[in-house]
Formats: sequence, C-alpha cells, structure tokens
Amino acid sequence: MTSMHLLSLPFNQLSGNIDGTLITKLTNLAFLDLSNNQLSGELPASISQMPSLEQLLLNGNQLRGVLPPELANCTKLKILNLRYNNLSGELAAVNFSSLSNLNMLDLGNNKFTGDIPASLYSLKSLKALRLAKNSLEGEIAPAMVELQALTYLSLSADGLTNITTALQILKDCKNLTAIILSKNFNKEAIPTNTEWADRYFQNLQVLGLGGCQLTGQVPLWLSNLSNLLALDLSENQLTGPVPTWLGSLPYLFYLDLSGNLLSGEIPPEITGLHALTMDHFESRINQSILQFPIFIKPANGSGLQYNQLTELPPAIYLQNNTLHGMILPQIGQLKNLLVLDLSHNNFSGNIPVELCNLTNLERLDLSTNHLNGEIPSTLNSLHFLALFNVANNNLEGPIPSGGQFDLFPLSSYEGNPKLCGAILLKHCSNHSGNEDPPTTKHMNKKVLIGMAFAICFGGAFILIMSAFTILYLMKAQQRKYARTNKVKFIATSVSSFPNVPSGDSILVMVPNHGDSAKKNLSMSDILKATSNFDQENIIGSGGFGMVYKATAPDGSKLAIKRLSSEMCLMEREFRAEVEALSRAQHKNLVSLQGYCMHGSSWLLIYSYMENSSLDYWLHEMANSGLMLDWPTRLKIARGTSQGLCYIHETCQPHIVHRDIKSSNILLDEHFEAHVADFGLSRLILPYNTHVTTELVGTLGYIPPEYGQTWVATLRGDIYSFGVVLLELLTGRRPVELFKPKESAELVTWVKQMRYQGRQDQIFDLQLKGKGFDEQMLKVLEIACMCVNENPLKRPTIRDVVAWLENISVDLQTK
Repeated sequence: MTSMHLLSLPFNQLSGNIDGTLITKLTNLAFLDLSNNQLSGELPASISQMPSLEQLLLNGNQLRGVLPPELANCTKLKILNLRYNNLSGELAAVNFSSLSNLNMLDLGNNKFTGDIPASLYSLKSLKALRLAKNSLEGEIAPAMVELQALTYLSLSADGLTNITTALQILKDCKNLTAIILSKNFNKEAIPTNTEWADRYFQNLQVLGLGGCQLTGQVPLWLSNLSNLLALDLSENQLTGPVPTWLGSLPYLFYLDLSGNLLSGEIPPEITGLHALTMDHFESRINQSILQFPIFIKPANGSGLQYNQLTELPPAIYLQNNTLHGMILPQIGQLKNLLVLDLSHNNFSGNIPVELCNLTNLERLDLSTNHLNGEIPSTLNSLHFLALFNVANNNLEGPIPSGGQFDLFPLSSYEGNPKLCGAILLKHCSNHSGNEDPPTTKHMNKKVLIGMAFAICFGGAFILIMSAFTILYLMKAQQRKYARTNKVKFIATSVSSFPNVPSGDSILVMVPNHGDSAKKNLSMSDILKATSNFDQENIIGSGGFGMVYKATAPDGSKLAIKRLSSEMCLMEREFRAEVEALSRAQHKNLVSLQGYCMHGSSWLLIYSYMENSSLDYWLHEMANSGLMLDWPTRLKIARGTSQGLCYIHETCQPHIVHRDIKSSNILLDEHFEAHVADFGLSRLILPYNTHVTTELVGTLGYIPPEYGQTWVATLRGDIYSFGVVLLELLTGRRPVELFKPKESAELVTWVKQMRYQGRQDQIFDLQLKGKGFDEQMLKVLEIACMCVNENPLKRPTIRDVVAWLENISVDLQTK
C-alpha cells in the first residue's frame, strides 16, 4: 500500500460533515482513518465509489443516521470500525453478505435496533464481531455457526434473550477465544448442562456474563474450560458457595463473582490458583494484540479497555456477597495478584499478616465487614498499593505509617472508632489490646474523674518541663559542637550503630565501596573538599537538596548531596533507610559510598560521574557541536532500564523511584548510565509529614493518573521512563513553555505526529540519515507504550529491558 492509497487523520479535532464530493475523488484510497475527531452528519452514500477501500475507521465521532445500503459495494473491505457514534436504524438495511473479505466489524456503542442481520452470518472470513451497547434484540440465530473463523464476539448490553440457546449455538464456533455477552438475558437461569464444556469451548479464554441478573449457581461445566483466563459472572443473582473447583483452572487469573448472593466461606482451593502463584505467568498467555479491545467488569467498571489479554490485571473480586468466616492467610501465596476486593461481606477475625506477601498488590478493599484486631504494620511494605480501604469494620490500634500508608485518605479508615494514629490526629500511646482490670470497672465514678484530672494535669506539667529541659540541652550541645567540631568516625559497619554521644556527628562509609583512603575521611575533609559547601562547587540541584563536587585527600572525586534543612528526618529512620539503600548495588545505579549526620545537615556521599547527566548532554550541549550518537543513546536507554528493573524487582525492599528524569540519569566516563536519587523519595517521604500529600515528580514526567491518586506506583515510573526515551529520540525537553500549546508537551506532540503518520519527523535531526531509523522506530514504539494514559496498558520494566536488549543485538549485527 503506497502513501497515495492512505489517508490517516485521527485525533485532529476535525469537525463538520464528511464531504461526499471529496469521497468520490478518492477512488484509489485503500485506508481511510478519520477516527476520534468531531465529525457529524451522515455517512455519505458516495462511500460506494471507493472500490479499493480495505480499511474504514470512523470510530469516535458524532456520526448519525442509518448505514447507507451502498456500503455493501465496498467489497474489498477487511476492517470496518464505526464504534462510538450516534448511528441508528436497523442493520438489516445493509446486505453484509457482499463484504466477503470482511474480517473485523465493530458497530458497537451506537443506537442500532432490530435483530442481528442474517446477512452477517455469511461472512466466512469474519474473525472479530462487536455489536455491543446498541438496542438489538431477539436471539442469536443458529446460522451463527457458519462463522467458523470467529475468535472474538462481543454482544454485551443489547437486549438478547435465551442464554441456553445462545450457548448451545456458540459452542460450535470452535475458534472462539473471547465471548462477552454481559447485560443480556435478564433474570434467566444460567444453564447447567455439563456436556458443552466436555467437548466444546476448549479454546475459550475470556467469558463475560456479568450484569445479566442470572439465577442459579455457578455452573459446574465451567470447570472444564481448561484455557480460561478471565471469568466475569458479576452482578447476577447466583446463590450457593464459591466453587472449590475454581482453584483447579490452571490459567485463571481474573475472577469476578461480585454482586451476587453467594454465601459460605472462601474455599482454600481458591488460594491455589496456579496463574496467581507461578513465576512469569504472563509468558503462558497469548501476547498478541486482540482484534478489538476487551471491555469486561460491569460491576467494577473503570472505563478501561484491554487490547491484550496480558493487560488484564490479575484480580479477585468477591465484594457485595454474603460470604463469611476468616480471610484465609493462604491468600498471601497469590503473589501475582494486583487487585483483591472482599468488601461488603460478613468476614470476621483479623486481617492476615500474610497479606504483606502480596508485593505486587495495587488495590486492597476489605471495607464493610466485621474484621477486628489491628491493621498489620507489615502492610506498609506493599510499595505499589494505590488503594487501601478498611472502612466500616471493628479494627483498633495504630494505623501503619510510612510508605504508601501516609497517602491514603481518611475515608479508608472511617467507621472504626478504635483506630488511632497520626493520620487521624489521634494519639496511640495509651492503646492496649487488654481490657481494663475488673477492679477499675467497679471504682467510684467520681474517683476515676479525679484521678483522670490529676493524671492529665501532672502529665501536662511534666511534658512542659521536659520540653524546656530538652531545648536547654540542645542549645548546650550546639555550643559544644561549635567549639569542638568533633566528628566520630564509625568504621565499616552499617548493620549496627553504637550509641553516639550527644553533639557528635556520624560519618559512615559503606563497606565494599570506599577504599582504605576513603575510610579515613573525616568531616573536616568533606568541608575542605567542598570549600565549606561553596556554591562554586554545586554540580546539581533537585527537590531534595544541592549536589556538590568534592575532591578527597587522595585526589579521587566524590559527589556530596546535602539534603534540604526543611526535610523532617528522624535519626533512627534515616539510619535504617540508608542502610537499606546501601544494599542496592547495581552497575546502573549511582553507588552510595557513605553518609553523614552533621549537626542539622544530612549528607549522602556518592561516586562522581565524569560526564554529568543525560539532561546536560541532550539539552545543554545541543548547540555545542558535541552530541550523543544513536548507539550511545541506545546504550543509555538500556542501562537506565536495567537499573530501574533492579530497584523494582530485585533489590529488597523494592523501591519506586518517583522521579525518573534525564537529570537523574548520570553518565560515567564511558557513558554508562547510572540511575540517581533512586532512594531519596523512599528515604524522605515516609517521615516528612509536610510533603505526604504533595505530588512527587517533575513537570513533563508526571504520569496523568498521579493528578487523581497522588500515589506513586511502579507503572508511574514506567511512564516517566517512557518520557526519557522520547527525549533520547527527539532531543526535545519534556515541556517547552514557549512553543504553541499543541507542541509544548513532548508526549502530546509525539502522539499527534504518529497519528498523522509523520513519525519520521519526530527524530532528532542529528540522528536522521545515519542508518538507524529502523531501530529508532522500534524504540519509539516502546516509548509510546510506556506513556500510555492507561497505566494498566504500560509494559513491565522487565519487558522493556528485553525489548531494548533485542534492539541492541540487532544494532550490533549491522
């Protein structure tokens, strides 16, 4: 297909009617994409004068009226997508049987009426059919079995009847992998015939029957669907227990039984779902792009669509039933789980500590049950948790602090009057799990009131005097420090910290990093090396403080980050966190060589990077005549992805960076990338009460979802890394304020250029014509997947590492 045969103008805010006269002049056009604009009016009958047309994409507009019968003259059509318009009338007006080459048809989200037209059943090449969210009615006709090539069928939210007949017919469409019939068959009984699954539906991977108000129990025949990945039976009237045999489905990773009348306890077998416990389960799933996106979750609607089965979030939805009993500790085995919703049931007992093993969990909802006891403090190790809700239970004791728990809203805890903690402004010091002694219960009320008053008054007096004493001692220590400038050096251990006399500073060099010369560093050496932190030695700055270049007594260079004095750090937590970060050792991370608590200053000592930052080379050196060639840029992208993969998946504890950007990617003398500041967000935020509700990140790199949740996640880092990839490809900054609105933001501009088919104009002029266009196009594809607005559609960092590695291998063979 040559360029003269293609017209692609999606997402261009085109408005008005489609010009029928212009259509008659495009007789050789094979590909027409005007999707996602603001086109209105009717689809012109002159469309029949485009005999070469193979793909017609007009989805996401405001077209109205009926489908012109002349559409049947476009006999070469392979793809027809008119989803999301206001088209109406009966589909039978078009004779689809003449479109024998059609393999993808999407007329969903319109206002079509009547039965499914009989002419559709003659399309032997049809692989994907979506007529969802119209006003169709009647039954699925027996002639549907003629569609033997069909793999994807979505007829949800129409007015179909007779579910038994529908399934009996569809069982003979042997290639079907996705059947979505949600919101049909109102209040019918779900079929229980087991013969279907014994011989049929063996290729079925997705089954959606949610929102139908079906009666009966979860049918046993589903247990034979050995390839089932996703099952949606939500918003029905199913009764009985959660079947034990669900745990035997080898690939099931998405289960939605919410909004039913299920009773009993969660069967232990559910906690053995193989796909949720195995390593790299995604590799067992078909990685190909679906013909049409999957819309499921009628009970848990988020408006999200999934173009690959691997994008579906591993989830268990059991909310809004009448389940009871304990929450099984074995659920902690389901390490691949991203969503667990058990809300609005009758669960009792404690929240299992074992839930802290769900290290990938992003949503945990246990609200509106009868849970008691404390919230396990170990849950604050769930670094990717974006939603946590335990409202309306009988919980008590302190709410965990640190990590994501400093960011959840108060509504997550309401309806638990015995909870306490800083977020509730309710002190926990007197909390005890024991009841008052029996003698106290029977004491005279007046005596108790008098004692309480005396205790409060006496306690307040002691606190005030203690405060004055502490202030006096602090002043004395500061005067002593000013006189002696004493520094106590602690040798090489970071696993234990001796008691340090008041007023002393602590300088710790991390083992295996510094040589013997650096082990003898003193605070006076650091002050001398930075000229007492003179501004002439500043080599960088950021949200956490200034970075200074320092030359050690042995002549080696260091980078000293001096944390802002406004940071509210506690010494014990600072030591614990830096100790954790010092274990994060990878060739693509800036190595932490040591740290120091010196008076009111908190210093971090890093290796010095000879070639500064990626930001410096892309944006400061752009006009100097020096440039990064494509192999070097690809090398930097690979190194950065490997460093990011290490902190996300390998090091313990896992770390969400929160501020991936080109200025935090430092380059050594060989232009090897080193991710910097990878621990500072983790180090600062859990203990800084002044910034827990602030949006972390840098303009242009912040994922769109952060504006709604204010919770940093793994997928947020992926978005920011995607922006860095776009910087490497384009040489442009993420935001250029003096450019027109449509091109000021890098991500928006790149997407528009791609939609217009002008991706060759995206690349940095210094890179074009050097023989690397094919590799750059592949990296562009990766970058655009990373900056997808839907966080669930972004790839994992492990996938990105593999893709970049393959591109690098391809580059080396040229």
